Amino acid sequence: MTPSAASSGPGAPDLDIPAVTVAPGGTATTSLTVRNDSDIVEAYSLEVVGDCASWTTVEPPRVSLYPGTSETVTLRLAPPRSPEVRAGEVPLGVRVLPAEHPESVRVLETTVRIEEFHELHTELSPRRRRGWLRGRYRLAVRNQGNTPVQVGFTPGQAGEELGFAFSPAEPKLEPGESVEVGLRVRTGKPVWFGAPVVWPFTVDTAESGDPEETGRDDTAVRAPLDAEFVQIPVFPKWLLAALAVLLALLLAWFTLVRPAVRSAAKEAANEAVQPRPTPPGERGGQTPGTGSGNGSGASPGGQEAGAGTGSGTDGTGTGGGASAGDGSSVGGGQQSSTTIDLETSSGETKTGTYKVPEDSVFGVTDLVAANFQGDEGLLTIAFGDRKITTIALETFRNQDYHWVTPIKIPANDTVTVEVTCAKPGTPATGRQAQGCHEVVNVSGVLSRIKR
Repeated sequence: MTPSAASSGPGAPDLDIPAVTVAPGGTATTSLTVRNDSDIVEAYSLEVVGDCASWTTVEPPRVSLYPGTSETVTLRLAPPRSPEVRAGEVPLGVRVLPAEHPESVRVLETTVRIEEFHELHTELSPRRRRGWLRGRYRLAVRNQGNTPVQVGFTPGQAGEELGFAFSPAEPKLEPGESVEVGLRVRTGKPVWFGAPVVWPFTVDTAESGDPEETGRDDTAVRAPLDAEFVQIPVFPKWLLAALAVLLALLLAWFTLVRPAVRSAAKEAANEAVQPRPTPPGERGGQTPGTGSGNGSGASPGGQEAGAGTGSGTDGTGTGGGASAGDGSSVGGGQQSSTTIDLETSSGETKTGTYKVPEDSVFGVTDLVAANFQGDEGLLTIAFGDRKITTIALETFRNQDYHWVTPIKIPANDTVTVEVTCAKPGTPATGRQAQGCHEVVNVSGVLSRIKR
């Protein structure tokens, strides 16, 4: 740099430091001369003031001069390569302070021109995406230069299978400013079956516009960012195997299993409709156990043995009378049921009965008791002199009993239901009932006795 001269002291001329140019990250020097025109020995302190003070030094920072002598000091400028040091002109001042005559302080000024530099830092994440048709990425871009720039992006791919979209497409960044850019990568057609397809691509970040206008250094080439999009198939591999197994099972069903099932069902139906041979004991119209017997023989179902289809009473025909034990026979019965409905006041006991008609036998097979209000108390059920059960009302809402062998109630005997109401329950209306209400249904076969 061309040195400059400056005088200090009474009557010294007003000379400034000439302008200087420096590049961030580099170093520039200039000099100034301090002369003592006074008649005493003087010491001078030199201090840099202004925006350049943090990265400018004076060597040496203090000089002592005899009268009529001078000394040259060096100014060393070393601005850092940082976005904080903006490109352009920055004022620089050097204050010269005499120790003996502080009132003669002077500030010498100049202008420092800071050159431009361009630097972009870009990060791409994630570097690998998986998807059927598209993948999304993020670009973090920071302007680490010292001048505003407009950024553009250039994708690269070996083929033309991928489409790229940036948002925003060309952001403008001030020095030190960052921006996040969204990148969407899309394929033209899906992959239905098979292995995943890997599509590698690159993204290059650069300043938009003419290199001469932006002042870019084309020799500083940045390597593009590498990434890849993995296109996965719509249907996975195991689905093909599962479909093949399912198809094989369907074919096996229609060709092997279904015909065998239909054949077995047809044989079973034919066997069911074929007439059964008459047992040897029933030949000649006689049925074992019939006649004027005492009714001691019983079939496994609880029916009297000797039940037939005829009406004979002497046991010699094919008749349908079962022995009743007293020389009479029980005719073919029919299904019958009766319902006993009891409404009982709180604290009382009430009884309901059903009387078997004369010349009849009631074979009970089913009994259902309903406590739909949720009353509290006792329920007792008896068939004639035989007590069947006693139940606490609060333990059930619906209770049913079934007998494989019917319980026979003779003629003029009764089915008795006794209810003791301790506390009425609450029906579906939500209000407590005034009394207990139970319903008992008895079902079975009612048969006529023929004498």
